[in-house]
Amino acid sequence: MEHVIRAVRADEWPLVKELRLAALRDPVAPVAFLETYEQGVAHSDAFWRDRALGASEAGSGDVRQFVAVAPDGRWDGGVTVLIERPDAEVRFGEAVSVHQAHVVGVYVRPEARGAGLAEELFRAGTEWAWSLAEPRIERVRLYAHEGNARAAAFYRRIGFVATGGSVPVPGDPSAQEIEYAVERVSSG
Repeated sequence: MEHVIRAVRADEWPLVKELRLAALRDPVAPVAFLETYEQGVAHSDAFWRDRALGASEAGSGDVRQFVAVAPDGRWDGGVTVLIERPDAEVRFGEAVSVHQAHVVGVYVRPEARGAGLAEELFRAGTEWAWSLAEPRIERVRLYAHEGNARAAAFYRRIGFVATGGSVPVPGDPSAQEIEYAVERVSSG
């Protein structure tokens, strides 16, 4: 693979912003993201600086964004992993009873799709989550809009299983976000 998969750096906020805005312009954005392009573009530079810092190795340690960097430096995709703790505020979905990771912001540019980038981004994100000594992650979850069949098929193909859990889509309670998860494989 010619792309390098790595965590973002705090000073890369302009690239974090550009990739997110590209994702929000994608035709499936209304069922893939809980933010519109108009909302994204309205964020200040300070917001994007904070977002990049928080998702970098220099951040809090509870968020990491991984990107696929092409040989020419262009970011062709990204995925963000949030650590969820039973004693912390719920970011999205149901409260958790175990330490788990939550995958969000999955995006690969259309011209880079089909080259295995999404799989590599997921591998980097899940390997990072599984590698944490504290907290020990027991499962990795994500949500997919019930109308996003392409995403759901991809998640199932890489090992995520529908848990039976769902939550209403914010702003559209007639639609559901379906929970998918993969459990830690015990080594004993």
